[in-house]
Amino acid sequence: MRLFVLTALTMVAFAANSILNRWALVDGGIDAGTFAIVRLASGAAMLALLAVAARGRLQLGGGGGRVTGVLSLILYIYGFSLAYVSLDAGVGALILFGTVQVTMFAGALRDGARLPPRRVIGAALAFAGLVWLLWPGTGPQVSVFHGAMMAAAGLGWGIYSLAGRGEADPLMATAANFMLAVPVGLVLSLAFFGAQMQIATPGLMLAVLSGAVTSGLGYALWYTVLPRLEASVAAVAQLTVPVIAMAGGFLLLAEVPSLGVVLAAAVVLGGVAFSILPQRR
Repeated sequence: MRLFVLTALTMVAFAANSILNRWALVDGGIDAGTFAIVRLASGAAMLALLAVAARGRLQLGGGGGRVTGVLSLILYIYGFSLAYVSLDAGVGALILFGTVQVTMFAGALRDGARLPPRRVIGAALAFAGLVWLLWPGTGPQVSVFHGAMMAAAGLGWGIYSLAGRGEADPLMATAANFMLAVPVGLVLSLAFFGAQMQIATPGLMLAVLSGAVTSGLGYALWYTVLPRLEASVAAVAQLTVPVIAMAGGFLLLAEVPSLGVVLAAAVVLGGVAFSILPQRR
């Protein structure tokens, strides 16, 4: 029961990142670049504290793998924030989740993994659902640019996940990646968003909450429960994130998904579920 509760809390935290980001950009008086750097810095501070408390030290080195981690994290954080200038919380979470799964599938192919037919079919279905959702002039009306930004964020998080599979200490590695990404993010925010920078207290508080709590504590909690979950259970649990984000967007932001979005979500999540659920013998 305790494991179930911790897993559920983690999924809520992941979904809350979408809700908080969208909320801040719509009603919080903060721009996407400022939200991104505040979220990144707050997450870095929280993860550093957790790493020192748990390990008694903070190690930033990591060679070439650290460079990949930092750059893919930047792509995720900034693509995520830019996407929510336009996308509803649930739609963004769906695009992010679907793209991450497709990226992980591509990574398995690159590594020469032998994939069962059901996983290939499931990945193809999920990709088809994303194409339908984002294709201009057909299906749900979603901003192509902002949808592409979220797809870039999903690509970044997928690469980040693939690069981190060999990390002996995921918490320490994530803390290091966040801390090293802060100066890079600060330069990006000042260079590309400095002219339209907006900083209001409500948006600033939502960004800190997203960085320190739903990102920093959320990731730390995930790394705590993940080793105790079967791979299929962990994958299925993540299917709930877009659904929770859609529910939160409806309750907190009055976002009502269209029928097209619901159908596209069913295709994406159905494809992922078909791919990852174990086949009964």
